[in-house]
Amino acid sequence: MTNIITDDNQFNQVTDKAISLKALILSFRLWVRYLLSKWILILAFVILGGILGFWYATKKKPIYTATTTFVLEDEKGGGGLGSLSGLVSLAGVDVGGSGGGIFQGDNILGFYKSRTMLEKTLLTPIADQNSSQLLVDKYIEINGLKEKWADNPRLSKLNFAVDSLGDGITSSHPDRLRDSVLGTIVADVNKNYLAVSKPDKKLSTIEVNVKASDEIFAKTFNDALVKNVNEFYVNTKTKKTLKNVKILQHKTDSIRSVMNGAIYTSISIIDATPNLNPTRQVQRVAPAQKAQYSAESNKAIYAEMVKNLELTKMSLAKEAPLIQIIDKPIYPLSSQRLGLIKGLIIGCIAFGFLITLLLILGKIFSDASR
Repeated sequence: MTNIITDDNQFNQVTDKAISLKALILSFRLWVRYLLSKWILILAFVILGGILGFWYATKKKPIYTATTTFVLEDEKGGGGLGSLSGLVSLAGVDVGGSGGGIFQGDNILGFYKSRTMLEKTLLTPIADQNSSQLLVDKYIEINGLKEKWADNPRLSKLNFAVDSLGDGITSSHPDRLRDSVLGTIVADVNKNYLAVSKPDKKLSTIEVNVKASDEIFAKTFNDALVKNVNEFYVNTKTKKTLKNVKILQHKTDSIRSVMNGAIYTSISIIDATPNLNPTRQVQRVAPAQKAQYSAESNKAIYAEMVKNLELTKMSLAKEAPLIQIIDKPIYPLSSQRLGLIKGLIIGCIAFGFLITLLLILGKIFSDASR
């Protein structure tokens, strides 16, 4: 009896599945028939989409890509002085442990995305033209912002030429509206124009890509950005040791001046007493020996200072990262253009899918409201 009940349950399950599959097939056929009954409307939308896609492809500007690839070799360690750094500390100069900190390795990628570097680059003149047009003015031109700002006198009169970043951090001519517009442009460039990456995580190769609808803007912006960021990276990374070199150089020059002065003093004392009374040798010997002792002492100090100065210069040379450009953008830049056939096909597919979806939703809502 139990076996009979189990067989009946299995039979009912199989029957239910067969009915569900049959209902699904019937429902699919009904939808196909419904859509086929609207073939004229669907075909009209497909043709319309193809026409619009073809027109868009003819009007769409090509996107130019400027690419710079360079290798960053960043020296790690104690700056190359080792135990000899103790000698430099005798002169009251701290050479530090390394040129590292935040200025090591992959952190240079963040500098390319910083507002300071992008603002400085946007305010760079375009060297390829005879005019003094800035990159930010070129951006405004290619995006048609002047036409959009025509109804706003303050925006239409904005002048970025008088702006200067000074030390690269603050503007010497603050203007709230101009800074706001510049900040908006920086955000857009950061999001839609600029891409910085390391193609291979195991290598130190860095790739900077700038994409724009204007070939001159793409290349000039890429060149200026790479130059600004790399110079900032090198200068900041070696800033501390360079300061120490200047201090040591100043002290070395001072000691040399004192030493030369003592030598001249020793000789001038002898010249000042040509016919000295033999019983008054103290007038010549004491000042001369004092000046000679000062000269000898400063000579020894000067020798150590020169050695320390050369050690610090070696440290500076070792801390400076090596940035070697591998590839840089050249005209003509590589470009991406939407083909006419591709635009036509994309338009047909997009509008065909859209009208099909609208017909299905319309049918579902119509049946539900009955």
